Amino acid sequence: RGANAMRHFDLAVIGSGPAGQKAAIQAAKLGKSVCVVERTALGGGAVNTGTIPSKTLREAVLDLTGRGHVLGHDVSQLVDRETQFRILMDSCQRVVNSKVNVVRKQFARNGVKVAIGSAAFLDEHTITVKATQKEKTLKADYIVIAVGSVAAKPSDIPFDSNLIFTADELYENARGAARSIIVVGGGVIGTEYASMATRFGISVTLVEGRNRVVDFVDIEIGETLQYHLRQTGMTLRLGEKVLKVEVIDPPPGSRPGSEKMVEATLESGKVLRADRLLYSVGRQGATGELNLGAAGLNADQRGRIAVNENYQTVVDHVYACGDVIGFPALAATSMEQGRVGCCHMFDQPAESLPHLFPYGIYSIPEISMIGKTEEQLTAEAVPFERGVAQYKEISRGQILGDDIGMLKLLAHQKTHEILGVHIIGTGATELIHIGQAVMATNGTVDYLVNAVFNYPTLAECYKVAALNALNKLRGT
Repeated sequence: RGANAMRHFDLAVIGSGPAGQKAAIQAAKLGKSVCVVERTALGGGAVNTGTIPSKTLREAVLDLTGRGHVLGHDVSQLVDRETQFRILMDSCQRVVNSKVNVVRKQFARNGVKVAIGSAAFLDEHTITVKATQKEKTLKADYIVIAVGSVAAKPSDIPFDSNLIFTADELYENARGAARSIIVVGGGVIGTEYASMATRFGISVTLVEGRNRVVDFVDIEIGETLQYHLRQTGMTLRLGEKVLKVEVIDPPPGSRPGSEKMVEATLESGKVLRADRLLYSVGRQGATGELNLGAAGLNADQRGRIAVNENYQTVVDHVYACGDVIGFPALAATSMEQGRVGCCHMFDQPAESLPHLFPYGIYSIPEISMIGKTEEQLTAEAVPFERGVAQYKEISRGQILGDDIGMLKLLAHQKTHEILGVHIIGTGATELIHIGQAVMATNGTVDYLVNAVFNYPTLAECYKVAALNALNKLRGT
């Protein structure tokens, strides 16, 4: 390709988040020429405004507010509130910078070219990249669209990045620690941030239009989370919808020096007031500027692109993966979609196991699940039994002071095959992978009963839950 080597690639990837990054590296490992187009910062939203900073913030909040129960003291009392807030934000930025550097080095090490700018299709094989003062054109045999998503921002909500904002702008909020916040939306993102804020000592009211937060998880696990959130001081307004949001002057009797506040009026007539409002209702695929029509593609009303089981769009050589194709829109699943899609386009074997994708919710306490829920199995008329282990009955759980955690196994009544694992509590997102490995081999509760786990560990929950299920299956 000579002089055109910098312009014509085997693969062009639009977006450098989890999906785009893994697709690009997989192609590079296969000896393909690759260019990644990134509009702003390497790593995409996951590294810069989403997964990495939010999980870093969670860990920092836990550390700052006294994660350990053994010592019995709260280190948050050692410094003032604004200092605490700066410590949290600094922790996030430090990890983000480190992760961006890792992505940059990984691309360089594997010969992946990077073009910074906004991408748009000229035709089904050609992309323009517009930077601040220049524009370039790339051609590629294959293209992966991995542009991620952006928070939905209804026009009737007066967003201003300081008082009223989405999770995408949360880290731009430089006004310091709030004393109170309204979180609109009880999905994964809203629930995670609401629980962090409550742990930090902020008065939180969470408004959710449905009757449950994170309503795709097992009902028992969801109810346990809601109970704990209420116990820690959070106010849950479930089955409620926000009618109007506006910025107001502080009402009479407010603390001296109070600045503007946010007022949210609910359809039920309730009026809520707080220092800040985080709007977290829905996300949309960031496809608005891609000029998809030029490539023979289109997106639905939420900016999502339809794909087949190989993450291939209606245009055979164009693939899409990650948040831009919709649920589950998790970093882990996006990574796998990028890898599998890339293997398919270059005729490399890759087995995808979407029924064994784990789900992790980094609320406090955290939740993780894999396989079917009790509700799904009941609807499908699958005979099952449940086995439960409570953290408070496990030595490691007692050491950690986690008295609300639980692990639940769902097993087929006849074959004893494990059909689902649902966990809430310390280390849930790590523990789930034991269940994932057993389910991948069609393992049974009998295997877990016979397995020996280190003691004391939370992993022991699997054996206790399996014994519980087996006793029920035997009628004992």
